[in-house]
Amino acid sequence: MTVHIAIPEPTGSDPAYNERSLPPYLTALEAAGAMPIIVPLHERQDQVARVLAGVQGILLPGSRYDVDPQRFGEDPIPECAEPDPARTAVDELLLQDAFNLHKPILAICHGAQTLNVWCNGSLVQDLKTSVNHRPGREVVEAHPVRIRQGSRLASLLPPGEPDEPPVNSSHHQAIRLPGDNLLVSAISPKDGVIEGLELDSPEHFVIAVQWHPERTYTQSAISRAIFAAFVQAAEAWEPRRIEDSVVSA
Repeated sequence: MTVHIAIPEPTGSDPAYNERSLPPYLTALEAAGAMPIIVPLHERQDQVARVLAGVQGILLPGSRYDVDPQRFGEDPIPECAEPDPARTAVDELLLQDAFNLHKPILAICHGAQTLNVWCNGSLVQDLKTSVNHRPGREVVEAHPVRIRQGSRLASLLPPGEPDEPPVNSSHHQAIRLPGDNLLVSAISPKDGVIEGLELDSPEHFVIAVQWHPERTYTQSAISRAIFAAFVQAAEAWEPRRIEDSVVSA
């Protein structure tokens, strides 16, 4: 059976950004053996629900917009970019579906921040640090990340990979406080910025990374391993019975 992965359009009002940023996600998913299903941001909720009924996993991509700080109880500072209500609405539908049915989730950059806020976490609105976390799309090795031993992310490190693998980076915001049941799985060792989160649940695959493994899929073994593990989890996913959801609620 072909695994179908839902991925929302990155933005609701910047087609040029979508055309530029979507292809690497689609290529990485296809290389890992999955079929990406693009979710338009301006469809009715019932149409999105029909799409979700046929997918086994959710990928939340990056975006050129920021998460609205009011969603985590703060007023926006001047450095905070405008939010994208259309993307937010679809992300929330996808997250609700994935958590209700325990579908695997891979959240990347803006997607990681969205996941964290949806789980009642908070964000740093604008990073002030000696590490350059947004050196540009073409920089493959921006800084290292220290992966927590015993984490799901650590189990994906291919043999021979360094304990602090270099990653690319393209973000000016970051996780401040992890959301409910989210564990820190990676940090930037020089400044302590949170670079990875995962759900504290061995049964539900949820990984969020602040860097962009889709951009380095061909160059980076850890990038390929992340996508491979995500697709494998989606292949193994089985729908939860209604009574299971009621018992765990």
